[in-house]
Amino acid sequence: MTTIAIAVDAKPEQTVSARLMILLAFACGLIAANLYYAQPLAGPIGSALGLSPGATGLIVTLTQVGYGAGLLFIVPLGDLLETRRLVLTLIGLVTLALLAAALSTHPLPFFAATLCIGLASVAVQVLVPYAAHLAPESVRGRVVGNVMSGLMLGIMLARPVSSFIAQFASWHAVFFMSAAAMTLLAFLLRMALPPRQPVSTLSYGKLLASMEHLMRSTPVLQRRSLYQACLFAAFSLFWTTTPLLLAGPEFRLSQGGIALFALAGVAGAIASPIAGRFADRGWSRPATAFAMLAVATSFLITHIGAYGSSLSLGLLVAAGILLDFGVTTNLVLGQRAIFVLGAEYRSRLNGLYMATFFVGGALGSALGGLAFAHGGWALASWLGFALPVVALLYFFTEQR
Repeated sequence: MTTIAIAVDAKPEQTVSARLMILLAFACGLIAANLYYAQPLAGPIGSALGLSPGATGLIVTLTQVGYGAGLLFIVPLGDLLETRRLVLTLIGLVTLALLAAALSTHPLPFFAATLCIGLASVAVQVLVPYAAHLAPESVRGRVVGNVMSGLMLGIMLARPVSSFIAQFASWHAVFFMSAAAMTLLAFLLRMALPPRQPVSTLSYGKLLASMEHLMRSTPVLQRRSLYQACLFAAFSLFWTTTPLLLAGPEFRLSQGGIALFALAGVAGAIASPIAGRFADRGWSRPATAFAMLAVATSFLITHIGAYGSSLSLGLLVAAGILLDFGVTTNLVLGQRAIFVLGAEYRSRLNGLYMATFFVGGALGSALGGLAFAHGGWALASWLGFALPVVALLYFFTEQR
């Protein structure tokens, strides 16, 4: 099996200032949050639009479908088009989609808006390889880790923030406020981002066709994608089923209590810069093993203590922190590993990497819901435990 050649950046002396790195992390968090605002609001939105319980699930599903399509068909454009212009165009599109969602009073326009929100939110996955391009090799892991910490904070904070806003205003206000935030962000990025013109001369069709070759011929991408697919499936399973457990007869938490529980995952965002520094020092292999063991352990400790007890609730909080720490660590390690393969491939490699484990996340959510419905948390948690174990067994076959 052939592998793609390793290439270096055209401008290795470039670096990312602290101010620009903070802005990129902030931008990634705000954009990624758009994917998750609607999740805790699916019930109120469905009632307002007159949706059936089955159709209400499309509120989240269509956003995910749009994001998955964007990873495969829009993110690769980062290897072809000027980066700043591409990012600003996508932010403009997501702003219009957020306004359309906020103004919707019928299901079809709202569904079209949510699909476009997911599609245009892939701007975040154009910014991550852009940050890697700006950073020299010696600190690339640290820069990617710092930017990814902003992304993870956005993901973790989106659900509780939208719940709290809707509690005092309405679900419409959540989308209006996000549209305003996107407008301000576009202005800041327009002023601060240095232009970056890729060197690729491929047509769009050939660019997409090359992705199949990259996936087949890049063992690092294959392994890292499958590792993260297993861990992200466990992540999605945990955060899909634990709200059901906490709202059930054992814990009887309110929506506000569940929102506070979700905040526990924010602590896992500190893993991003730590993982980046480990990768820069050549410690990716032990850090990867640690990440997989952390995710597996997070499910095991939830079986200590009787469900409904203070001990059990505290261990669920600890499990959420440990799980997010492990998943985020492995995510950054994987991106650091594929970004070193060459600047001209980064957007396509990142799109393939994200799309692969995004599928894992979707499967984790679906399987977790089914497992919880048939066997409660006991069955769902053991399935969650098995996923990182599979990744760890596969990891042991990797040659040093």
